Amino acid sequence: MDKIIIYGGEKLKGEVRISGSKNAALPIIASSLLTEGWNILHNIPALADITTIKKLLVSLGVQIEGDSPLRINASNITNCEASYDLVKTMRASILVLGPLVARMGRARVSLPGGCAIGARPVNLHLKALKDMGAKIDLRDGYIEAEASKLKGAKIYFDIATVTGTENIMMAATLAEGTTLLENAACEPEVVNLADVLNHMGAKIYGAGTTMIEIEGVESLHPVEDTIMPDRIEAGTYMIAAGLTGGDVKIMECEPAHLDALINKLNEAGMDITILDGGLRVAGGEKIISVDIKTLPYPGFPTDLQAQIVALMALGNGISVVRETVFENRFMHVNELMRMGADIIVEGNSAIVRGVPMLRGAPVMATDLRASASLILAGLVACGKTELSRVYHIDRGYECIEKKLSSLGARIERVRG
Repeated sequence: MDKIIIYGGEKLKGEVRISGSKNAALPIIASSLLTEGWNILHNIPALADITTIKKLLVSLGVQIEGDSPLRINASNITNCEASYDLVKTMRASILVLGPLVARMGRARVSLPGGCAIGARPVNLHLKALKDMGAKIDLRDGYIEAEASKLKGAKIYFDIATVTGTENIMMAATLAEGTTLLENAACEPEVVNLADVLNHMGAKIYGAGTTMIEIEGVESLHPVEDTIMPDRIEAGTYMIAAGLTGGDVKIMECEPAHLDALINKLNEAGMDITILDGGLRVAGGEKIISVDIKTLPYPGFPTDLQAQIVALMALGNGISVVRETVFENRFMHVNELMRMGADIIVEGNSAIVRGVPMLRGAPVMATDLRASASLILAGLVACGKTELSRVYHIDRGYECIEKKLSSLGARIERVRG
């Protein structure tokens, strides 16, 4: 099994290009199921999750060609079942449910797996599809859904859910009548999906707000489109630059998507400059401890919580990091403590007392973002850090060791 080896102590300097967004690419790839003909998608990141959803679509009878651009033709769907073997490693596989029911009238999708960071139930997806007239059964670990024709409905999400918003938004494009999504997720990835669907001929209004209206249409057509930059990858490199006291230009990203992080990093003593096509992050003389509370967009992203904890581990005081999105997202804490971090978890909060230094140690990734936080910690730790179970990092970061090496980090992947 592969490992990543890091020798800490180097300040990151230079320029890094941000890849396409994983969390935007996955639903947009799934949206190809709504059309006949060749969709062409640019800026697709080379990630394990992308490979998984491509395999999933191929298992449905979809033609797939290339990587980026990625060409997808769902003209002849021959199978409406997403098997457990493909779904178990990636929760985003649930995103094929809405498109399949909308276009094919049926779907059989395994209950999803993925990172063990919380329950993240799919009941909100299923309730919405029921409200739109679908018959839903849970049998043998699978969701079985049928609807001869989905009907527009007023849907209220008890909790703002990104995949739920995306799944039902896709389903509603081919429904009869108008669907109204209340308490919809506002994330930029939802907006990117809505833009692509509208290019396909959908009629979606209000994406990026808590109220989205979708007027159903008879059919959609294929498009050529581009995936937005990955704001979580960009944020990870921003934190890495500040943590190491470096000076890094982070290009081909969208600073407007990173306002919450920019504000916190400014508070933490970093100097951030908005550039044409990106931004520049320079570390301060010291890391100032700040409090963090994760929230749905435009709040501080839960997907950057683990990384900010690594930063606060070297802060000049005490920081309280409160997690409000997922209930089990502090699994990185024990591994950071192996490196000398002083952290106490109380309920949904981590109390981080800054220490003068971290020390390299063998550590193990427990999920995607936890693995990123451990790599960041390794960049500043004294000595050698050895990260195992790196398949987690490959789900969401394209060539992270190569990008960090280009910025001066001493990091390498050891094939095992």
